[in-house]
Amino acid sequence: MKVQIRKATPEDASRLATILRLAMAEVVDYLIGSKEEEKAIKFLTYLIAQPDNQYSYENIWVAEVDGDILGQACLYDGTDLNRLRTPVLEFIHQQYQHSPDVFDETASGEIYLDTIAVASHAQGMGIGKLLLQHIIDFYVRQRKATIGLLVDKENPKAKSLYLNTGFSKISEKSLFGKQFDHLQINSETADH
Repeated sequence: MKVQIRKATPEDASRLATILRLAMAEVVDYLIGSKEEEKAIKFLTYLIAQPDNQYSYENIWVAEVDGDILGQACLYDGTDLNRLRTPVLEFIHQQYQHSPDVFDETASGEIYLDTIAVASHAQGMGIGKLLLQHIIDFYVRQRKATIGLLVDKENPKAKSLYLNTGFSKISEKSLFGKQFDHLQINSETADH
């Protein structure tokens, strides 16, 4: 199986929305004020297809085999969080008449890995690990950047993957009533 990793395009939006939702169903439901899956998929499809927002195709890496998208990683510079979040909140307000409270999950100084998710039919095939290794190589090894992420304390499997890939815990955060570990990897810790 030859996995190709590439940048997403606007045409990938509808296929990516379903995968992205796997990683952030609770967050999307909170943001739009609805638990309707169809609304959530429509919300994500629209934002993925648009430039210049948190969930834009511009910020997504895709893993695919023979044209079948198996996974995605969405990440962006923490410095740009507020600029990228503004169009998302404006769209939520216009489309869903909802104004959710949001929290800063990242800040300047790191490339923030917002989501990484693998399609249901491809889980257990190592796709997530391949995506993670690709973005570490691209951002940390080639560009000497720091990647940061939040991992739910109730997800030890994910935390273990990140720690085994070279991430280190730097702090703890509480968002949406949940506890998270803030992990980072940089060029000094990537190969140790």
